[in-house]
Amino acid sequence: MSNAVIVSVYRSQKEEGMYLIVPKAKGLKEVPQPLLDRFGPAKAAMAFLLTPEKKLARFESSQVLDSIADRGYFLQLPPPRDDEMADIAMKNSKIPR
Repeated sequence: MSNAVIVSVYRSQKEEGMYLIVPKAKGLKEVPQPLLDRFGPAKAAMAFLLTPEKKLARFESSQVLDSIADRGYFLQLPPPRDDEMADIAMKNSKIPR
């Protein structure tokens, strides 16, 4: 795999904060079926050129590229839940929950 890959990002509609990053050319074809079952319906979120220099929010781009080269996909799980921050967010939210 080259140093740059056009990737598609899919968002899980089953679990908030879970994403699959795959080569755009292959889509979800190389993602194992048990993982797709756990992931639930996949909604296309975006596509972009991923390079080793690209800044990502939670992971090093090289880690994502290595996973794509090895497995054909990268699974981003939701961050660990911080109960104190969730409580603050709920109290500050204008949206009733």
